[in-house]
Amino acid sequence: MLDLELLRSFVSVVEAGGFTRAGERVHRTQSTVSQQIKRLEDDIGQVLLHRDGKTVRPTEAGERLLSYARRLLSLAEEARDVLRQPDGEGAIRLGIPEDFAAYRLTKLLGAFARSHPGLRLDVRADQSKHLARDLERGELDVALFKRAAGEKGAIAVWPERVHWVTSKSHPVDVHAASVPLIGFPTGCLYRAGAIHALESVGRAWHMAYSSSSLSGIQAAVAAGMGLSILSEMSIQSDHRVLTAKDGFAPINKTEVALMASPDASPATLRLADRLAEFCDAVQAKAA
Repeated sequence: MLDLELLRSFVSVVEAGGFTRAGERVHRTQSTVSQQIKRLEDDIGQVLLHRDGKTVRPTEAGERLLSYARRLLSLAEEARDVLRQPDGEGAIRLGIPEDFAAYRLTKLLGAFARSHPGLRLDVRADQSKHLARDLERGELDVALFKRAAGEKGAIAVWPERVHWVTSKSHPVDVHAASVPLIGFPTGCLYRAGAIHALESVGRAWHMAYSSSSLSGIQAAVAAGMGLSILSEMSIQSDHRVLTAKDGFAPINKTEVALMASPDASPATLRLADRLAEFCDAVQAKAA
């Protein structure tokens, strides 16, 4: 019999690319995860991972086991969810930033919903400050949101790449006496970062366009109404990224955090695992 906890740690190590990050995802210390992998290798009688410093990758035997491990874990979670929700009722309240809602995450959520017909997904795209607040209030079960880098508490975090952008066809004069800004309403992390960056170098600014809609901000930038700060996944083909040569260096002091409520259900934690896999893939692609 294969131990599901050992398999879960094995899958986490492979997907996270190391023991430390895997430990964060399965809520174990690095040494505990390492011991679990050793137990699994002893049980199977095969070396499952190549360990090269901080880099970890599966051996040929590990590759073969990986697909079986994922299927066993998925089946176990499905059985557990069905037995805990015998009447088919239950919902997962998920909060995500608007740029994630428009960036392939809907496909993941659709697949998750189809694989869990007894559960109802209640997904809300909103500003990160609202998502963090509502998670703390117990109005969300799990959330992905942007925050200042280095804050404590999360299942996982990923550094975010954000850039100053202008219109490709109608670029704003970057040397204007007052920089026209485009952004979300007061309280937005990007808006605060833009204002701080300008004021720290003595640049005057004014809000040229404010919107609670990401698509509205993207359109205003493309039309040449002003400058904005956008994440890499939100930058469009009719935008031009400004660089330090233009006087606008990237702002890399934000991160994406994944958090769940303290009493999150097994189905919610399973969804959190899928979200973590998605973010790991996005991060790897951007690297």
